[in-house]
Amino acid sequence: MSAAPTSEQPVRVSIIIPVYNEIRSVDEVLRRALEAPLPAGCEKEVIVVDDGSTDGTTALLRELAESGQIRFHATVLNFGKGTALRVGFRMATGQILIVQDGDLEYDPRDYARLLEPMLSGKAQVVYGSRFRGQLTGMAWQNLLANKILTFLANVLYGARITDEATAYKAFRREVLARIDLKCRRFEFCPEVTAKVRRLGIAIEEVPISYHGRTAAEGKKIRWLDGVEAVWTLLRCRF
Repeated sequence: MSAAPTSEQPVRVSIIIPVYNEIRSVDEVLRRALEAPLPAGCEKEVIVVDDGSTDGTTALLRELAESGQIRFHATVLNFGKGTALRVGFRMATGQILIVQDGDLEYDPRDYARLLEPMLSGKAQVVYGSRFRGQLTGMAWQNLLANKILTFLANVLYGARITDEATAYKAFRREVLARIDLKCRRFEFCPEVTAKVRRLGIAIEEVPISYHGRTAAEGKKIRWLDGVEAVWTLLRCRF
């Protein structure tokens, strides 16, 4: 079914942003997300889920929510990215949902690229591939982990993708409604990839830009998260 917009009923796009201790970048990320152009006939809502931040992020987000610029939910404890995303998905009112990280590694100007295959009726799920676009700053350890996870997704699920671990993922609402997500942390990516493919839904890819950051700059994923991602792909398959 096509999600093509009409003059009577615009397509609402929900941007879901999980954040945890991102005081250095979240203000700029939100500015870019709010200003990012969408295709004609689309409207935007930005939903931020603060996952127990302790660095002042929560207060900043609350101010933005009170001004009406974003929708906002905060938790007292840090439960993990996967939990925050599941909260955001439940809050979303859009026909299309896009995941956005709370740092500056990804460029919100790529939203239009993610949306095009959906609006044309070509796809129900779209991933932004860093390896088909402009990629800088990715550590070799992360590059290796990404290649392994993508290989497993293709072998185990016939995904036919180049970037399984990309943060930029877009879904038609009805697709996520058919998936029972259990993720708590960074295993969201392999779990949703596995369960989308187990439904027989193809994953379309579009090129995006990416500028990696280091642990010193706030990057939170660690090697144990890579192990958990591999286990998730295996567990969901067998």
